[in-house]
Amino acid sequence: MHIWGKVLGFLFGLMLSKNLFGALLGCYVGHMFDKGRRIDFDGLSPNKADDITRQAVFFYSTFSVMGYIAKANGQVSKHEIAFATAYMDKMGLTGSMRQQAQDAFREGKTTGFAIDERLRKFKRSCGHRHDLLSMFIEIQIQVAFSDGELDTAERAVLHNIAEQLGFSTRELDKLLEMIIAGTAFHQGGSYQSNSQQGYRQSGGPQQLNNAYKVLGMDGKSEFKDIKKAYKKLMSQHHPDKLIAKGLPPEMMEVAKQKTQDIQAAYDLISKNK
Repeated sequence: MHIWGKVLGFLFGLMLSKNLFGALLGCYVGHMFDKGRRIDFDGLSPNKADDITRQAVFFYSTFSVMGYIAKANGQVSKHEIAFATAYMDKMGLTGSMRQQAQDAFREGKTTGFAIDERLRKFKRSCGHRHDLLSMFIEIQIQVAFSDGELDTAERAVLHNIAEQLGFSTRELDKLLEMIIAGTAFHQGGSYQSNSQQGYRQSGGPQQLNNAYKVLGMDGKSEFKDIKKAYKKLMSQHHPDKLIAKGLPPEMMEVAKQKTQDIQAAYDLISKNK
């Protein structure tokens, strides 16, 4: 097991920044070295260096803001802890990478966590990559809704996140509807493990209604508009495209699941149109 990149990265980041964020960012970059993603210092292009730094910032920001949202209403619920744990499992995080995620989550839920400063740095790192910013907000909505409801404090935090990242109230409300419906839609289907690979959806008007909302549509929408929305969402959530823009490779499985749900929603609508 290669660990020296992570160890040296952690120490170097801590020495330069004198805070946990810098140390974790350094550890993540060291992790990239350990996996063979940045071995040649001289041959490393500035753009590639920026990509790796952006991935590190996305990784840390995701879990620290996740912790902040979990504490928004005063205490972290078992549902929010379970969601964070399940999210780390979904990403396949083990060892030092899982520890980084846990440390970031823990820092986010501490009193006095500088949420606005963290979001400003995150947005600056992402630049004008709207798809990446949208993915980040979608993740945080899932955290806030992990217990099946959104209270006033959680809504206020989500609105602040959206505003800091350049999203309007209307855009956030639409994302909220899509993500909440997407959660119900995903729970209403199951993946087949036999030779007929694919997504099998249960019937029913509510499931179909959720499918429309996953695509940001409703039952009155024209099929051409539904198809257009489907193609746009598939492009926005394409794992390879997101990783190229700065999504950490560890989050590829999360992006893949999202595209599977979008595809399943479109397939269900197509069969009923």
